[in-house]
Amino acid sequence: MTGTDFQRGPGGPAIILVEPQLGENIGMVARAMANFGLSELRLVNPRDGWPSEKARAAASRADHVIDAVKVFDDLGSALADLNFVFATTARQRDGFKAVRGPVEAGRVLRTRHTMGQRTGILFGRERFGLYNDEVGLADEIVTFPVDPDFSSLNIAQAALLMSYEWMKSGLEDETKTNFTGPEMKPASKEELHGLFAYLEGALEARGYFRPAPKKPKMVDNLRAVLTRAGFAEPELKVLRGIISSLDRFSPAMPRGDGSPGDDPRRLPAAARAGKAEAERQAHKPVGDDEDAPPLGGKGTDND
Repeated sequence: MTGTDFQRGPGGPAIILVEPQLGENIGMVARAMANFGLSELRLVNPRDGWPSEKARAAASRADHVIDAVKVFDDLGSALADLNFVFATTARQRDGFKAVRGPVEAGRVLRTRHTMGQRTGILFGRERFGLYNDEVGLADEIVTFPVDPDFSSLNIAQAALLMSYEWMKSGLEDETKTNFTGPEMKPASKEELHGLFAYLEGALEARGYFRPAPKKPKMVDNLRAVLTRAGFAEPELKVLRGIISSLDRFSPAMPRGDGSPGDDPRRLPAAARAGKAEAERQAHKPVGDDEDAPPLGGKGTDND
C-alpha cells in the first residue's frame, strides 16, 4: 500500500499471547496480523500445545505467520530480546505505568521502531486477561475506549485493533484507501436544466402540479432537491432513463406489453369511448340482433 513501510518479517511489533486457550483464536490473531503487515507471533505456554491445525485453518491462509510462530515456556523468555512492550488490559491496574489509547500507542510503537528498537504487544488469556505481575513486565499499558459495562474484547479483536493502529501510524496519509470510487465528470448546467424541463413535462402530463397556483413553488422545491446532490453526467443519464420509463409506461401497460401509445389511458375521453365501442362491435357475434328479446322471455316459443 502506498505510504507504508511495513514488510513481511520481524519489521513491526511482536504479538505475544500468554497461555492462549483455543487454536481458533490463535489462528484469528494470525489472520488479523497478516491483514496489517505484522508477522511475528509468540505464544507463551499455549494450553493445547503447538502446532495446531485448528489455528492454521482459522488463519485463513496467513500461513507465513503460523509457520513462523515461536513458543516459550514463560513470559520472561518471550520478552527477553524486546526493548519496549505494551500490555493490553481492559481494567485499571495498580502501579505507576503510563496508560495510552490505541491511536497513541500505535504512534509510540512506530517511533520506537524507527529508532531501531524491538517492540511487542502483550495480550492475556481469553477468560481473564493478564495477571498483575505479567502487566508489571511491560513498559506501558494500552487500553481501548470501550463501553465500561461491556469492556471485554475477544483476543483476536484486540489484536486486530492494535495491528490496525500500527499500520495506520506508518501511512503518509491516514485517510488514504486502497481503492477509490470512479472519477466522473460533473454534469453541466445545461444537462441539469434539461433534466428539470423533462421531469416537469412528465409531471405536468400526469397532473402532479395540483392545485395549479402552487406549481411555481412545487417546481422550486423539485429543483432544490435535484441541485443539492451535485450530479455527475452518468448519474443524470440514469435519472433521465428512469423518468423516461415512468413517463412512457404504466402499471396497466408495462414494458413488454406493446407500444405505450396503445395504453387507453393516454387517449382523450372521447377517443377512449370510441375505441371501446369499436372493440365491442369487432367482437360482436355474427347475426346478433340487439332488438331480439332474450331467450326464455315472454312472447317466445319457450313460454
